[in-house]
Amino acid sequence: MKKAKYVFVTGGVTSSLGKGIVSASLAKLLQARGYSVTIQKFDPYINVDPGTLNPYEHGECFVTEDGAETDLDLGHYERFLNIPTSQNNNVTTGRVYQTVIENERRGEYLGKTVQVIPHITDEIKRRMQLLGNSGEYDIVITEIGGTVGDIESLPYVESVRQLIWDLGSENTAVIHLTLIPYLSAAGELKTKPTQHSVKMLLEQGVQPDILVCRTEKHLAPEMRKKIALFCNVHPNAVIESIDVKTIYEVPLVMLKEKLDKVVLSKLKLSSKNEPDLKSWRDFLFRLEHPKSEVRIALVGKYVELPDAYKSINEAFIHGGAANECKVNVQYVHSELITESNIKHKLSGFDGILVAPGFGHRGIEGKLLAVKYARENNIPFFGICLGMQCSVIEFARNVLGLKDAHSSEMDSATLNPVIDLMEEQKKITDKGGTMRLGSYACDLTKNSNANRAYGKQKINERHRHRYEFNDKYKERMEAAGMKITGVNPATGLAEIVEIANHPWFVGVQFHPELKSTVDNPHPLFVKFIKAASEHRGSNA
Repeated sequence: MKKAKYVFVTGGVTSSLGKGIVSASLAKLLQARGYSVTIQKFDPYINVDPGTLNPYEHGECFVTEDGAETDLDLGHYERFLNIPTSQNNNVTTGRVYQTVIENERRGEYLGKTVQVIPHITDEIKRRMQLLGNSGEYDIVITEIGGTVGDIESLPYVESVRQLIWDLGSENTAVIHLTLIPYLSAAGELKTKPTQHSVKMLLEQGVQPDILVCRTEKHLAPEMRKKIALFCNVHPNAVIESIDVKTIYEVPLVMLKEKLDKVVLSKLKLSSKNEPDLKSWRDFLFRLEHPKSEVRIALVGKYVELPDAYKSINEAFIHGGAANECKVNVQYVHSELITESNIKHKLSGFDGILVAPGFGHRGIEGKLLAVKYARENNIPFFGICLGMQCSVIEFARNVLGLKDAHSSEMDSATLNPVIDLMEEQKKITDKGGTMRLGSYACDLTKNSNANRAYGKQKINERHRHRYEFNDKYKERMEAAGMKITGVNPATGLAEIVEIANHPWFVGVQFHPELKSTVDNPHPLFVKFIKAASEHRGSNA
């Protein structure tokens, strides 16, 4: 069985520097050189997973094939590497402590006093090596969430220190991502924050091997030498990560900076072939040289924080590049949509996407957006709650069931066209209790969905509690809303479409979670194509 090598990525100075993007970019380069690579994220918060976190707190919750609710960085990993992640790719402090406490309750520590060292750090180290011990990977990249110096990250840094000692320095590499701020008043870049950040890491017993420096301006050779000298790394291990227009340029920047070669040298691995990045460069060319453009309204209630819809935004980028089309996404807050301003809010768009979400807030605005798209023949795409809104709107305004609703929003409605799944009715816990992960779906021949996928059997990822109420299926279909995707095991509706409409598709699952650079999601590709055709017909 192959023995994995480990790369640890820490961050200093400030959060949101892009550890996830640097980790994904490095993994992409190593993968392109022929190595099997995976990335995992260790988050220092005490939630067991992000599933119960407000999107305003943490951005979107990314769902894996096996149904784990994880950090949004796993979306970056999948989009860059084009391979699925699992529950083992994301670990939180909450999950670590939960396991240790459960072990203690079972008496597995034989009466010992349970402490951060060794019990918490041992559990962190065990989880850090789970993917590496599977025999599937040559290299495991581990991103440590938070910023060095935070109290909550201390056990993780200590675990990294111990693992370097356990595994040997030739089997490990530590990358520290820091900021080189530019002070406009002084007209110069400053290295002191990086020096202090490395000093803090050293105080915790970890010497970084490589420094990746986020910067607005290019680092002069003298500055690189200064950073290397003061931070005790080789000059070629000071990597410049300059700001770029799109995150998809970062792998090429890291290639130019030879980050992958420096890492391989540290791990005593050969550089193999030069990385094959032709398809990546082709994608970037299409992205940067579009032949057309469309305007899409994204109607949601978390629009103040774009990260709440991170995967949807990225899927638009992938689908746009596939169509050689620039997708201009404009956020429209569903709470601010009313009968009187709907035309002002949504006129001029080439397509309308009603986004996922939970709870009753902003629901009436979403219903108005669906109605506007349906009545004005504007290409429409509804995802999860967006699909449910399309069903409610159709039931109210076409079937005439004026009180039609989801029992999530109105438990007293006489027409619950969206209702709680049977297996959910006795569940009170919120965390990890929804329908999660990958499920099969059979598509109706010649439907929009079938034409998009080019096949009749698909698998997609879910995250929801409420479903289309099958009691209304016949009436819906007779009136023109067709069920074109069905779960073969349960018979539950997965996709609805309106036949006499240019492109009207609502899906119960989350297609955005499977869109990658190499495999843009077919529904996004076709939605953008439909929006482009709509724009052309109205030109």
